[in-house]
Amino acid sequence: MKHLFSFLFLGWVLGMATPTRGQQPEPQRVSVSLQQAHFAELVREIEAQVPYRFFFNPAAVDSVVVTVRAQQQPLPEVLRQALQNTPLRFAIDAQNRIYVTRGVTIQTELPDSFFQPEPANALASSPDPADPVPATSRAGSTSAFKLYEIGTGSATGKATLAGHVREAKTGEPVVGATVYVEALNAGTSTDQFGFFSLTLPVGRHEVKIRGIGFKNTRRQVLLRGDGKLDIETEEDITTLREVVIEAEKDRNVASLQMGVERLDVKTMRQVPTAFGETDVLRVVLTLPGVKSVGEGNTGLNVRGGATDQNLILFNDATIYNPSHLFGFFSAFNPDVIKSVELYKSAIPAKYGGRLSSVLDITTRDGNKKKFSGSGGIGPLTSRLTLEGPLVKDKSSFLVGGRSSYSDWILHLLPNESFRQSSASFYDVSAHLSHEFNEKNTVYATGYLSTDKFRLASDTAYKYLNQNASLKWRHTFNNKLYGVLTGALSRYQYDITSQRDASVASELTYQIKQYNAQADFSYLPNAKHTVDFGVSSVLYHVSPGGLTPVGSESLIKTDVLPREQGLESALYLSDRIDVSPRLSVAVGLRYSLYNALGPREVYRYVPGQSKTLNTLTDTVAYGPGRVLATYHGPEYRFSARYSLTAVSSVKASFNRTRQYIHMLSNTTAMSPTDIWKLSDANVRPQVGDQYSVGYYHNFRANTIEASVETYYKSTKDFVDYKGGATLILNRHIETDIVNAVGKAYGVEVMLRKLTGKINGWVSYTYSRSLVQVNQGTPADQVNGGEYYPSNFDKPHDFTLIGNYRFSRRISSSLNFTYSTGRPITLPLAKYYMGSATRVYYSERNAYRVPDYYRADFALNLEGNHKVKKLAHGSWTFGVYNLTGRKNPYSVYFKSVGGQIRGYQLSIFGQPIPTVTYNFKF
Repeated sequence: MKHLFSFLFLGWVLGMATPTRGQQPEPQRVSVSLQQAHFAELVREIEAQVPYRFFFNPAAVDSVVVTVRAQQQPLPEVLRQALQNTPLRFAIDAQNRIYVTRGVTIQTELPDSFFQPEPANALASSPDPADPVPATSRAGSTSAFKLYEIGTGSATGKATLAGHVREAKTGEPVVGATVYVEALNAGTSTDQFGFFSLTLPVGRHEVKIRGIGFKNTRRQVLLRGDGKLDIETEEDITTLREVVIEAEKDRNVASLQMGVERLDVKTMRQVPTAFGETDVLRVVLTLPGVKSVGEGNTGLNVRGGATDQNLILFNDATIYNPSHLFGFFSAFNPDVIKSVELYKSAIPAKYGGRLSSVLDITTRDGNKKKFSGSGGIGPLTSRLTLEGPLVKDKSSFLVGGRSSYSDWILHLLPNESFRQSSASFYDVSAHLSHEFNEKNTVYATGYLSTDKFRLASDTAYKYLNQNASLKWRHTFNNKLYGVLTGALSRYQYDITSQRDASVASELTYQIKQYNAQADFSYLPNAKHTVDFGVSSVLYHVSPGGLTPVGSESLIKTDVLPREQGLESALYLSDRIDVSPRLSVAVGLRYSLYNALGPREVYRYVPGQSKTLNTLTDTVAYGPGRVLATYHGPEYRFSARYSLTAVSSVKASFNRTRQYIHMLSNTTAMSPTDIWKLSDANVRPQVGDQYSVGYYHNFRANTIEASVETYYKSTKDFVDYKGGATLILNRHIETDIVNAVGKAYGVEVMLRKLTGKINGWVSYTYSRSLVQVNQGTPADQVNGGEYYPSNFDKPHDFTLIGNYRFSRRISSSLNFTYSTGRPITLPLAKYYMGSATRVYYSERNAYRVPDYYRADFALNLEGNHKVKKLAHGSWTFGVYNLTGRKNPYSVYFKSVGGQIRGYQLSIFGQPIPTVTYNFKF
């Protein structure tokens, strides 16, 4: 019935400016001869002879066949003959528009007495819902009823509707919003730029838009041909009832991707963290299949992978060290972040270079409407973010900074030596975006972070990240667009020791990489999404250098030669909706790596362990010369089959290659870690992962449940010989070995999205095993048998719960438990000759104590008056509520001739925090 009233209203408005009944012209005559023909053929025959246009729902006429023979008869008579034995009805208005409906006949005119007399200016002051308007719709109640006329062309066939979905207040793109036509069961989602493309039959449609945290929006569209419709949505602010999240509520079941976790800032702010500041990586660590080796460490171990097997991107620029202050803070300012996506399996073909996961962090574009800001003040850090338009509705800026002032807490430590310590960090993020026109937009991002600390000694540590990226997005047409990206990433550390002037020295390390990539998306129709592109990464690594500090230092300068490598790739992937129940995505990425000179390459006796005694030759390669080449295909496959409207099964497989390795003499990530490129003696890593999952939603898609299981095999990743030296080692290949690994597990997750109580519960059972059984017996570890990796933690349980007492008061509880990580213990002491030696257990044969921790936070928001200088909120929290002394590290000392073990706990007692956040 709603379509009937729409046609009635449309016909009345159009008839206001047409002649009266007595003035209507004589209907035109047509000749038609059709026998059991489709209705579309009748439309084509008539429109070819007379200037009339048909309007109908294609789904209502697709099975209708007509038979008619007429020679120069009036058009209404021809239509009556053709449709007399069908359920179709027709109506013709005074502007030569023919409306065909199923089962009912609409009226194109209303009786003169239908409306009561109104003031002369009444109609002039109210919007006309049927008037076509420009194809840019502002947010507002009237926009849902206006008719947006898109494109020009035939009244039959299909056309592509494209555009952007943006936030009404700020002009920010809305990522992941669903744009769909319910009547046709056709829809799509917006990408990272808020762009969508949807191919539909020409005619009238109601397009619905849903986005997380935004009001449900709809637009009435009259689609005549390809065209654009930009849509603005309003933030969903509820004043009298709880917030109900409806956007993409069936994504858990309906999406093709598996092993993907998406987080927004609102979700991350509900998870209590140490020192009260929202922490991206801490929240990621609460997800199933993601672990770390211990307290105060932001290194991610995803599905049994090492920390170096994660590609961390900040607006497409690689971050090598994502942590601040010994790993207690992540390197990302939460106020500038829009979204975080973690790919644990079914990694899209556009990503490469790492085996385990991709963590894609995207910043906001900045407010294109007005100047605004936000920030926070905590016990150890403060932050401030400013944003606003450079050219209103065209370009914007976003600048955010954080700084620490943690020395005061170090000065309160009871240990005298630790009171002399110092620690600080800062980071700055800047983002600019400018839309030249509807086809060309440029984005620029810069990031800088610096850490300095000195603990109970005169050894000072300093490390920094520098990143920059520039993107140009060009829309070729409604079905094809491309993004050209250039990026620079740099990581560097310096360690300075001046305890003894005679051995004062500085140790430095640096890695730089230059990225260039071109990514294209082609959407031929609603059932296909084709992505393709090319990329190239140039690595420059300075493996380390030791230089004297001061005139009295006797240290000899030792600088390792630089390493270079070029990694290139091209990819193609296609998502295919085979049927409403079955969707498949297939992709192929082919990568090529060249190790480049200038470089000296050492040759060793084939088939024997690489040692200085088996070194046979040294070969010098000039600048730019290729000293080693590796290449191969990387396969990507995923499928989703819907069992019912609320349940589905998914499967995926992907092969990945990694040409860079992290060498570390600690279990946790540390500033002294170094990155080693593949070369003639160090092969690249290759990994395969198989995943299967079952997904089910309950209670109108408000509760999500999922079970995923996986198996991974990895070869040629780096492990170490006993007593390996990693820093300033010119023959590093003599202290490392190529290992193989396997990992498998099951991840169970239950998530509640709505109501006063919401959050998620996850449990993971997983194993990560390593085998070194290559080369000579001297190179083998544990006799060539599998042994647990450093991050093998079989059991992991996490609870994130939020309870909202009222609109202004809410609380959060976080509980996590995991098995203790493996460790190698000294078992005995023995004498050989005149030397005392320690006998160790097999590698990783024991475990440190299990880990568990509970955190609590209470959030108090200020009043929600719209007209207010600034909106503030307070967060009171307790980290490690039970005071559990979880081990940060375990070490051993010889005391009185005996070897004793000690456990170091960073947070051995409850840590209260208070943070004030503001926004203006």
